[in-house]
Amino acid sequence: MHIQVSGKQVDLSSALKHRVNTHLGTLAERYFDKGLEAQVTFSRARSFFTCDINVRAGRGLILRGEGEASDANAAFDDAAEHIAKRLRRYHRRVTTHSRTAPRQELPQKARSYILRPVDESENPAQAGDNQSRPDETYATIIAEQPTDIPLLAVGEAVMRLDLAGSDFMLFRNAGNRQISLVYRRDDGNIGWVDTAPV
Repeated sequence: MHIQVSGKQVDLSSALKHRVNTHLGTLAERYFDKGLEAQVTFSRARSFFTCDINVRAGRGLILRGEGEASDANAAFDDAAEHIAKRLRRYHRRVTTHSRTAPRQELPQKARSYILRPVDESENPAQAGDNQSRPDETYATIIAEQPTDIPLLAVGEAVMRLDLAGSDFMLFRNAGNRQISLVYRRDDGNIGWVDTAPV
């Protein structure tokens, strides 16, 4: 398992780096057969430390954990416990995923964009005249990058949403091959949007 440990404006001791490597290595051995990649970032906010762990566990499976505490070790423990709790919940499905991943169909390729919101105060059409031009209302593209839209069952999409700690996930439904979306609602439940014809 390749683990990158870094600090944002924080000096990290070699003992902390060794502890992170040992703990995440043990966690990976328990749940996955193959080598994984992990990024662990420590930072300091006011009077406490934060730890952000991102683990890439095979094709399309991303686990995310966050923690904060008064010291870096406790922040790491908190973040690692978030990941371990999710892995315990989905233990059977995660281990099955890691063993069957090479046989899965390749994901559909797409592009994702990061947009800067339109600043209403900069729009001259709203400043004086009522004739707005459509080309002045679009947001500016800040960045674009390739992304994958995996072919998944709805249950696996919900599992990946939870493991990654994301708010939404776009996927192709394995049942009908249509684009679908699962998302975390404001009340904590999971919503599902399916584009299949009714």
